Parts: sequence; structure tokens; C-alpha cells
Amino acid sequence: MIVTINTGAEQANMLDLTEAEKAILQAKKQSPVVYRYDSPEALRFELKMRTKIVEAAKALNGSGVQFARFKDSRCNERYWSRTDEGGFQLKPYVLPSDGINDIFANGSLYAFECATAIVIILYKAVLDMLGPTVFNQYFRDLLLWDWNYDKDLQLVSNNGVKEAYPGDVLYFQNPDHNPKTPEWQGENVIKLADDLYFGHGIGITSSEDILSALNARRTPGSTTPAFLTDQVIHPDFEYLRKL
Repeated sequence: MIVTINTGAEQANMLDLTEAEKAILQAKKQSPVVYRYDSPEALRFELKMRTKIVEAAKALNGSGVQFARFKDSRCNERYWSRTDEGGFQLKPYVLPSDGINDIFANGSLYAFECATAIVIILYKAVLDMLGPTVFNQYFRDLLLWDWNYDKDLQLVSNNGVKEAYPGDVLYFQNPDHNPKTPEWQGENVIKLADDLYFGHGIGITSSEDILSALNARRTPGSTTPAFLTDQVIHPDFEYLRKL
């Protein structure tokens, strides 16, 4: 069975959804793009997974973790070993679920940059969606460092930011960033709602505020402003559903 999502998709209205999930569904139904799913369950999984990503981003924002460059990163050494490059390697005796959950429970012990933050958010969302048993089976030997991620996260990248929905990963680029502050060359964000984003180091705010923060950190005299790129990244929802 193929479930299509457009203005006449009655199957979608039959799903038992939260208000947040209904909002994403409604936005997809109003899109000129027709989204196709193998089953109502596949659609339901994506909607719930997207809301889990949003919830994880908000949780990280309130966890007390700090922003830091790789050379200044830090972690809870009870669960993670800090690498020479500034990443965090899960210790052999630690369950992956425990390591990820500790970041949210003891955030004040952690500091990292924005790409690592995005991967952590996605891991947390998968953990909360699939549960610790499945997560620990597939997401072993974790290394948190930049855009390094486990193969079972299965990130998909497309162009088309106008078709971005809550739970998607977007990127604000700052092409003329001050070379003395390379950490401000851009900001990886999670889309939370219409014109509301979470970016580690900036917080939860609008696109205007993110662009203002980046533009304030350009090379002196620059006339090239920061901008939201067209890239959209999200996990392969159907792959995760089948784990």
C-alpha cells in the first residue's frame, strides 16, 4: 500500500497524532510536493521521529552544555574519553544509551561545537524513539566528533530548504567569517517550527537573530552577509523504522 500525502490524503487523518505531529502533517499536505509512504505506519514513524528530534534539541538547549571549539571541548570522563582531536569516545564498558543520556543529565560537564551537538541530538531522538535495547544493539562504539556518526544513523542530504520541516537539520553559512574565529563560519541548526531554530552556541531563536549573530562576526569591512543554505539533512526515517 502506498500512502500519499496531499490535500486529499484521508488515510493521514486517521492517524492518532499529537498536536505537534499534526502540524507537521498539515504542512506536508499543503506542500506542492506529493510525499509517498509505503504504509500509514511509515508516515506515523516519520512524524513521531521528527517531534523526538525537536524535543531532543530543546532538551539539549536546557541541559547546561556549553559551546566550545574542539581544542577546548570537555566531557564526563566517567562515560567518555576525550580524544586528541577534541572528540569523545565512548568507554568500552558504557552502554551507548547511558553515554548519550548523561550529556542531557549532566550537561555542565560537557562542552563542544555545533556539528557535534547536532549528532548528539539525533542520537538522543533515535534512542527515545527506538528505546535503549535497539539503540545499544546498533549504535555501539560511539565517537562524538564533528560530523562523525554511526552508519545506522543513515543521514540523508537534499537541496530544497523551502521543503524543510521540524526535525530537519539546516545550515546558516557565514562566507566572510573572521578568520580569527573559525567557529563562526556557520551554524548548524535544528528546525523547531516556522522560523524557529536551535543552534548550539546561539540557542533557540529566529533566522533573523541567527543571521545577525553571524554577521556580527564577519571579517571587518565585509559586505557579504550570512545566509541560510539550501541544504536539508535528516535521518532515513524508513531505515530507522525497520531496525
